[in-house]
Amino acid sequence: MAGKALHTENAHALDEELEGGIQGALGTIRGHDDSPRRSWRGRLLTLLAIVGPGLIVMVGDNDAGGVATYAQAGQNYGLTLLWTLPLLIPVLIVNQEMVVRLGAVCGVGHARLINERFGRFWGAFSVGDLFVLNFLTIVTEFIGVSLALGYFGVSAFISVPLAALGLVAMTATGSFRRWERFMLVFIVANFLVIPLAVYAHPHAGSVFEHFVKPGVSGGFNSTSILLIIAIVGTTVAPWQLFFQQSNIVDKRITPRWINYERVDTVLGSFVTVLAASLIVITTAFAFAHTHGSGRFTNAAGVAHGLEHYLGNATGTLFAIVLLNASIIGAAAVTLATSYAFGDIFGTRHSLNRRVRDAKFFYATFTGIVALAATIVLIPGAPLGLITTAVQALAGILLPSATVFLLLLCNDKAVLGPWVNRPWLNILSTLIISVLFVLSLILMTTTVFPHLDVPALLAGLAGALGLVLLVAGTLYLRAVRRRPAPDPAERERRVTWRMPPLALIERPTWTRGRTITMYLMYGYLFVAVVLLLVKAVQLG
Repeated sequence: MAGKALHTENAHALDEELEGGIQGALGTIRGHDDSPRRSWRGRLLTLLAIVGPGLIVMVGDNDAGGVATYAQAGQNYGLTLLWTLPLLIPVLIVNQEMVVRLGAVCGVGHARLINERFGRFWGAFSVGDLFVLNFLTIVTEFIGVSLALGYFGVSAFISVPLAALGLVAMTATGSFRRWERFMLVFIVANFLVIPLAVYAHPHAGSVFEHFVKPGVSGGFNSTSILLIIAIVGTTVAPWQLFFQQSNIVDKRITPRWINYERVDTVLGSFVTVLAASLIVITTAFAFAHTHGSGRFTNAAGVAHGLEHYLGNATGTLFAIVLLNASIIGAAAVTLATSYAFGDIFGTRHSLNRRVRDAKFFYATFTGIVALAATIVLIPGAPLGLITTAVQALAGILLPSATVFLLLLCNDKAVLGPWVNRPWLNILSTLIISVLFVLSLILMTTTVFPHLDVPALLAGLAGALGLVLLVAGTLYLRAVRRRPAPDPAERERRVTWRMPPLALIERPTWTRGRTITMYLMYGYLFVAVVLLLVKAVQLG
């Protein structure tokens, strides 16, 4: 009885639109379904009902900017940047698995957790970063729409407004299930990259060699580092954290279904890296030994180049892939922003609500879409450069977003028995450190463009290894001094939910942690300024 009372006390009081069962695009699970899934058929049907948030967040990240960035990597550097993509699979899985736990256990969005646990300043800072980055990203999605349909001769003044209206209509149905079905259609269309790659007649031996052979055609320099950071930023973006956590909450996924959502997330990780790799492979083989090699302009230029070197069908397929990526990216990134605003301002924000019941939520979505679409119609903007710069900005801002994620996943009051294991903290810290090193290289080579990048990379890698060795030793010693975990903790996981946020005391920050956070944001400010300088230089 005591255990039952504890579970009842810890149960999170969800908003009424979040109560009830899961109504996914491919199946339904009743609200209090606690029957065991012993057969493979039962497990498969359950997975089909739950699948969605993980696939959508991952495939949505292969958006217009992603397609353009991968195409640029293949056209300008051949297969030599292909090795970066498999390395991003564990980064995607680690980051988004932590988000899965936060969403299912806490029942609130990522922005609200940051706001409530770290205070309004940090909440506003993180959402402010998110809004600027997301808005610029949405602009690139409409750039993708205009370039894709421009390939077929459709004016941007027709294609962009129609895409904006379609996005709003698709989202404001008042039904999560209908919205998710729309998104799954776009996910299926994402597989058009397979016939696209077949047309390029890739050599399997060269492809597999460059998957495992690090290097860059022409050597590491500030320009190639910028593109590597752009690849990281377009594949692993900060908006993913906010989107998937809120989408899990909106879909009513609870701790009982976490393992199924983990499978959904892993599947999405492999699908997104496969699609990204096929775009790199297509452009690498299509432009190899041609006048187009090393002369990337924008995604439209790639489509026309593919048409010239491989035939009309390839150019058409690439334009359709770009259009599809632009729509799914715009839908997911705009929704992530609207979810975050709803968290910060405390308004109703759910796809299960109709427009009249969540006016601010849908008004935010519509306003962002309309403004981004309007900006794209302004003539004379360097569209290719804007797209690359936005992806690089995402790569620079990702470490700070991951720091908050790591802090939340070690917050016992928030996750209880679901907090990170020590090995996961070590892996997450390693990922954050590597991302910081990449942005530091970009900063340094922007200020000192003639610097020896391989030597700088070796020096920073050595310094990072030494710091991580010392920090890891101290951390493992601290872990050994902790009391042994309670054997009953695993049993508590299925029913444990975060208590209402108003009843939890905020964590006390030490002076060291506060100084570290302010130094991190000071560093990020400088990195963003220097990124703008680099973008202007390339322009």
